[in-house]
Amino acid sequence: MTTTNLSERTVTVAGKPIFVSETGTGPAVVMLHGGGPGASGVSNYSRNIGALATHFRLIVPDMPGYGRSVKGVDQDDPFGYLADMIRGLIDELGIDTAHLIGNSYGGAAALRLALDSPHRVGKLVLLGPGGIGTTRGAPTAGLKSLLSYYGGDGPSRDKLASFIRTYLVYDGATVPDDLIDLRYQASVDPEVIADPPLRRPSGPTALRTLWRMDLTRDRRLKALMTPTLVLWGRDDKVNRPAGGPMLVNLLPNAELVMTSHTGHWMQWERAELFNQLVVDFLSPDSALAQEVSGR
Repeated sequence: MTTTNLSERTVTVAGKPIFVSETGTGPAVVMLHGGGPGASGVSNYSRNIGALATHFRLIVPDMPGYGRSVKGVDQDDPFGYLADMIRGLIDELGIDTAHLIGNSYGGAAALRLALDSPHRVGKLVLLGPGGIGTTRGAPTAGLKSLLSYYGGDGPSRDKLASFIRTYLVYDGATVPDDLIDLRYQASVDPEVIADPPLRRPSGPTALRTLWRMDLTRDRRLKALMTPTLVLWGRDDKVNRPAGGPMLVNLLPNAELVMTSHTGHWMQWERAELFNQLVVDFLSPDSALAQEVSGR
């Protein structure tokens, strides 16, 4: 899928720079990427932007802490901070209501934004979102790999390749070397090394932060009426697939699609299916959207 014809700019949100790419026309859709080392908006959704831009106005930011956006994240309430910054971004863009697509870390930010400001979110598409049942079991091997990237001997290309090929996708052989090279270069930005955006909570407030980051502990979840499409790879090694049924059992208007031979990166591994599901769900006259909204 081509990602040409993107307009790029930096938007100041709460005095901080957020880099954003835009393309397409139609209803506004904000696409929030995951939290792996070296991630960025356009690279995470490279196989989706071209297909979706024919239906929607796509707004693809680099999340705070990543890419060309401001570095550093409030470690006391990471998802709340990200939600505030993305809400501030759509404020600056003059958008009253947007649909949100969020993968992993971005999925947790999207869900938190909807909980904090439900009137600003049209529909949600969550791909293996973070913050689902994270206090109800031990971390997965994939999450441990992700969180340890900047620890020990520090970041390396081998560590990143191992995370991506072993834990991020179902079939590591499909990941090209140049993708790993690009992400590695982004991951070793000195500002990121000095203040990694995604890390284990520590210090005297760690327990409170862990609880806050498990969105299934948020009492507002059961009252969130936002139509939501939850997508999860059956073979996800970062966020447990059991999070899918857990989430749709808590959300009043949610649909779950789970696919086999798919890891944590459905939008990349199963791009054609993902693109069609998103178009069907976000288009106002689609059967899937009407079914979920009508519950």
